[in-house]
Amino acid sequence: MSQSVRSGAFLVMAAGVLWGTTGTSQALSPLAGSPVGLGTARLAGAGLILGLVAIVTVRGRLGRLVRDHLGWFAVGAAAMAGYQLSFFTATRETGVAVGTLTAIGSAPLVAGAIAAATGHRPSRRWLLATGIAIAGLVLLVAPGDGGSLDAAGVAAGLAAGASYALYTWASRHLIDRGVAGVPLLAGLFVGGALLSLPFAWRQTGEWLAEPGGLLVVAYLTVVATVVPYLVWIRGMATTPPAVATTLTLTEPLTAATLGVLVLHEPVTGALLGGAALLVVGLALTASANTGDGPAAPTPARDPEAVA
Repeated sequence: MSQSVRSGAFLVMAAGVLWGTTGTSQALSPLAGSPVGLGTARLAGAGLILGLVAIVTVRGRLGRLVRDHLGWFAVGAAAMAGYQLSFFTATRETGVAVGTLTAIGSAPLVAGAIAAATGHRPSRRWLLATGIAIAGLVLLVAPGDGGSLDAAGVAAGLAAGASYALYTWASRHLIDRGVAGVPLLAGLFVGGALLSLPFAWRQTGEWLAEPGGLLVVAYLTVVATVVPYLVWIRGMATTPPAVATTLTLTEPLTAATLGVLVLHEPVTGALLGGAALLVVGLALTASANTGDGPAAPTPARDPEAVA
């Protein structure tokens, strides 16, 4: 594995670690507002920050970049909005454990299916590593799970996993066509926020109206969204999408660790065994010669598109 591919894998995993702080920060929030509103506020805040940065760095060419790749930006923005609404609906209906398992655990499988459908057959090592990681994830969320297997909630979790896999592929497609990280993310987040707000504008306002809720939104926007997505998009430049979705299983691993250390959730044999399997699966994925599509550096970019 080349140094660039290895570095990309590390960046994707680091992004997953920062995303893994989301659940704990919400659990510690003094405001018990709508999770869908919180997700939409997170999208809108990140879109505002990234949009302003993109406007400055590409000197007014953000609109042209979006127009030139409108179809893929639309797919990515719709998937981004779909992930937020579906993920928070899943965790509300089935509980955080089952909702997270369904969403994050199904994403690598969907990404692998997309890879196969587009002519990039996943390698046996990737299939083995992903299977081990998902088995670990099942054990990881098993202890203390009080959520019920609500059919609508499970369906929402599967929709979230498919949405994540889809915006990962859309992002890689745009990267390979010379769209730089900041304008790419700005287009996806602004578009996702515009699609989400009509469904959750009232719930979003609840989070922004209270100082405690606003503080949580600020943390999620900057530390758990803008920073990790900037890290993630750099890693995606050299990481095949199917591999990236497996590597971001560092998110539930981090969430479980914080649950024990910060929220004082119980430590069980299943928890330790699940964490061990997940680490093994992640290590195999990060070191694999995947065969899931081109992992070489992206093609030369249009200098005017670089942020």
